[in-house]
Amino acid sequence: MPTSTVTAAALAVDGVTWRIGAVPIVDDVTLDLAADEFVALIGPNGAGKTSLFNLISGLTRPTAGRIRLGGDDITTLAPHGRARRGLGRTFQTSAVFGSLTIAENVALALQARRGGAMRGWRRRGDREVAARAEEILTEVRLERHATRTAGSLAHGEKRKLEIALLLAGEPRVLLLDEPMAGVSLEDVPALVEVIRGLTAGTGRSVLMVEHHMEVVLDLADRIAVLHHGALLACDTPDAVMADPFVQQAYLGEDR
Repeated sequence: MPTSTVTAAALAVDGVTWRIGAVPIVDDVTLDLAADEFVALIGPNGAGKTSLFNLISGLTRPTAGRIRLGGDDITTLAPHGRARRGLGRTFQTSAVFGSLTIAENVALALQARRGGAMRGWRRRGDREVAARAEEILTEVRLERHATRTAGSLAHGEKRKLEIALLLAGEPRVLLLDEPMAGVSLEDVPALVEVIRGLTAGTGRSVLMVEHHMEVVLDLADRIAVLHHGALLACDTPDAVMADPFVQQAYLGEDR
């Protein structure tokens, strides 16, 4: 019997639906991401973008459909179980330990990933953890600020730190929920470059919700468009921008 050469998608959302009563908030969405692929999820306010993220990350259980991570069915797994399998998510609001240094924030996330006791982690000075934290901070371009407290960072730098905390969990698929929200215009280009590097030959995949269309067009391999909870289109940026239905449903509406 010949061996199949089909590779499971990094993330596969298959017919996922979530209803409140009879009202579909997410309506029969099917979407997949390949390794190293960057897909942007756009749509007008109320289209169901955050609801879909909640379904994928396990905060909400779907009414129907399946979610697979690397071929494994994770539909019924709790959020921490999905994280252990390689799914990571950021949120729209910053969540860091402001009184700890940047390096300490990442070291704490690494300790949590390992599942060991974190009491006295500063005193132990785990060299392996410190080395890995330095690698992650270099990836997000915060290595020069390792000893600064997280609370002293500008919003754009906090976003980089949030990505660093996500990377400490060794995710294969990253869900980025409006990473540019609240970031000053002068900090956007540097953050874009950090996000671009997340899929550059790393084997990771990114699904990103973002309202800044110039950022979306710069980063995305494909753009998925949600409208009234349903997937209206999923194609290359050029094709999506030229789609008259997308223009009518999203690009022509008040964002």
